[in-house]
This record gives sequence, C-alpha cells and structure tokens, in this order.
Amino acid sequence: MSKLRIIVDKKEDWQAFYPAEELMSAHEYLAQGTRKESTPVQIINLCQNYRYLSYGYYTSLLAEARGHKVIPSIQTINDLGRKSVYGLGMKDLNTLLGKLVDKHAGLREQLEAEQCLKVTLCFGHTLFAPLQDLARQIFEQFPCPILHLTFRKDAAWEIETVKAGNLTLLTEEEEDLFATAIDMFSRKLWRKPAARKKYRYDLAILVDHDEQLPPSDPMALKHFIRAGRQLGIDVSLIGKKDYGHLAEYDGLFIRETTSISNHTYRFAKKAEHEGLVVFDDPTSILRCCNKVYLADLLAANGVATPETHLLYKGNRKELTLLARSLSYPRVLKIPDGAFSKGVVKVGSPEELIQQAEAYFKQSAIVLVQEFMYTEYDWRIGILNNKPLYACKYMMTRGHWQIYNHSSGEAESGDFETLPIHEVPPKVLKTALKATKLIGDGLYGVDLKQTGDKVVIIEVNDNPSIDSGVEDLYLQTSLYRMIMEEFLRRMERRRLGIGH
Repeated sequence: MSKLRIIVDKKEDWQAFYPAEELMSAHEYLAQGTRKESTPVQIINLCQNYRYLSYGYYTSLLAEARGHKVIPSIQTINDLGRKSVYGLGMKDLNTLLGKLVDKHAGLREQLEAEQCLKVTLCFGHTLFAPLQDLARQIFEQFPCPILHLTFRKDAAWEIETVKAGNLTLLTEEEEDLFATAIDMFSRKLWRKPAARKKYRYDLAILVDHDEQLPPSDPMALKHFIRAGRQLGIDVSLIGKKDYGHLAEYDGLFIRETTSISNHTYRFAKKAEHEGLVVFDDPTSILRCCNKVYLADLLAANGVATPETHLLYKGNRKELTLLARSLSYPRVLKIPDGAFSKGVVKVGSPEELIQQAEAYFKQSAIVLVQEFMYTEYDWRIGILNNKPLYACKYMMTRGHWQIYNHSSGEAESGDFETLPIHEVPPKVLKTALKATKLIGDGLYGVDLKQTGDKVVIIEVNDNPSIDSGVEDLYLQTSLYRMIMEEFLRRMERRRLGIGH
C-alpha cells in the first residue's frame, strides 16, 4: 500500500478542491529531506511549471532521488520540454487521430471550424468525448497530471504540441474534470479498505484474458495471488488499459506473451523506470525475444546450440549458395516467433529459399538451424540463476514440434515434470550458462539432448507456468518461491540496496 502526497507550489493553489490531508507545498516537501518511510510513497507533482531548476523540476528530481514514485517523472518533464523528443512518438498517435476524425463527424466539423483546436487532459481524461481514446494513449506515453494539446491541419490533422498544464489556470469545467480524474487515479492509493492494511506491497500481474496460449492459466494465476497474499503482497490482475496506473505498484509480473513490438515491452520499460521489481525486465525481453540476438550471444560465449546460419534479405546469391551447401532437413525460424509459431521444417534447397523469401517479408534476417529430432525437449525453469523446476515436453503425436498449429488450433504434446535432482547435470549446467548471459530474472530454457550432446534451443524470458504442468512436482511451493523472490527484491529495493 502506498502513501500519497500531493505537491503544489502554494497550498492556496488547491483551494478550488476539497481539503486533502495529503497536500504539501513544494517547499515543505523539498525541505523535509530524505527520511526512511515504512511504506512506499506516491508523489503527484502539481507545481505550476516544471521548467529546469524550478520548484516543479526539483520536486520530481528529489522524489526520484528519495525512492518515491512520482508523476510526472523527470524523464516525462524532459521529454515534454523538447518537441524534437516527444515528436518522435507522434506517428501512432496521429494515425489514431486520423481514424477518430474519420469516425466522428462532430470532431471533424469542430476541427474544421477551429482551425487550431486546444484540448486539456487530466490524468488521461478529457471533456471532449470523441478524443477520449487518444487522451488515454497520450497520457500513457506522457504520464503528466495535466496536459494541453493543440491540433493543426497540414496535409492532415495532427497533434502540433503537447505541453504540461497548470492547475491554477483550469476553467471551472476543467476543475470538475480534474477532481474526478485525480480521484480515479488515486483511488487505489487513498481509498483502500482498512482490512487490506495487512499487505506491505502491491504486485500487478499483467494478463490478457483473450490470449489463446497465455504463459499461465487461470488456476495458476489464482495460486500466484494466494501465495503473494500469504507473504503480505497484495496481488492484482491488470490489463493493457492499466498502463497509466503502473506507478501505484511495487512490482510487475508479466503473464502475457512478451514481444518487443507490443505493449508488454512498454509495460516492462515503464515499470523499470518507475522503480518496480519486474519479471521480466526489458533487457531480458530484448535479449530473449529475438532469436538472432540470442544465437549470436550464445555462440560468442561458447554455449552449445544447433548448427545455425543467418540468412539476409536481399542476398539471393548468398542464400542460394548456402541452401545448396546444407544437408536436409533443416529448421527455418523467424526471429520473434513463440510457441512453435514462425518455425518451419524444410526438406530441400528450393523449399528453404521459398520459405526464407516468405519470412523476409517480416524480418530482414532469418535463422536456419540443423534439424535435431528428439522425443522431448527439456525445459528448465531458472530464477535468479538457480534451477527452479524441470519438465520434459514431448513432441505432438505425429509431429516434430511440441506445438502443432497445422489444424488451425494449437495442439501440444504430453509432458513429464521432474525434481531438479533427477535432471542430468550437463543439462542444468548448460541451461545456467545460458541464462547467466541474459540476467537474473525468471527464464525457461529449452534444450535438446542426444547422448552426451546437450544444446540450447532457446531461452524464454516469460516461461509457461501452468497448473498441473510445471507445478506438478513442487505444487504450491513453486508459486510461493517466485513470490518470495519478488518479496526479497521489493524489501531490498525499499532499503535502497541492489537485488
């Protein structure tokens, strides 16, 4: 549970709103110095401006130095201060604006009438209903209590400026919007029932209830929640729409399939920036989600993998020469595939070239590896550079992969869950050698073993933990061990020491 502090230049700036015990002047906050807090602190910085070296700037700067979560952060303040920086992220927002203009005739008419429309956002909310989706996304990209947007038309309507706003300059209508919005934003912090005070920390688990193959099934999520609460961690499930509320938590556990190109990476990046304990951290996602990076990293450090070659788009002659020099079958992989998607077996040079050309539409580099058939793949779960659980994932009946998507629905093979002490030492040693190159988070290492030969197939930053599968040997202890690591890191974070 977090302690809320609302910071203004002068307490009179708050006179339009109900009195709040959490209110402090910037001078009071800055002068109190660094002191040990028994609970995490959330700062809402409502100073009149955030110019460099102003009270507003120092409030966010020292809040971060004191280990407090603060909105806006120094990064957001710096980004909003330079259009050359915040303009880089405008492409997707302007695309959304264009769609909204096409969809809402009233919005289009008002834009045409105004020529230069100005809109105020309060914690991602706006009085101008047609722009609410855009307002939410802008707040997610630039988390700042009050923002002023201006729109202009060049070839098409686009966002011209995004600037931090001033509480004292809001109109009466905007003051009502602000009061509602700050209440919604802060409700988790200042309106928790007394019965929940037994929880020392808040952990968010990011999930997508519509995902076909999520890393954890609903029962496993319940086990995580129960284990966390037994340790004094209030665990909540959140979704993509909750990006703006991340700063309210002490930790983030991503239980969606991660990708550098989707919101999971943004969540990890923001969580790390806000000082949360996060699995998996953005560096791990970057290193694990791209098989090209991983292949190069493992090869450079002498970790055994199947024979691997990189194929480059636009080098047809080189591709043809390599294809003719290889033995077959081979396995072709798209760099960011998951759950056996984007992986295909080819049986001839012609088939390799044809499939590579198809994959080049998605990626400039494609991997081709030797084909190693085994009845099962090892999966070693590793947490903080220690083996956690072990499974054998069997190939789907009549297929060469664990998952078979050919029918349009994902079919998977059988499995066997084992205690760590029954895993061959060479398998454990190879798995640990690989993950030490990635980080100290939670990983699932896939390996193949043929005789004495053990090779890494891939390292997953967001491994599957399903009830009745990975937990079959450890049972509820598996969930508790992961929650204990979150607790250990959150405690160390609170004390200001590394994990």
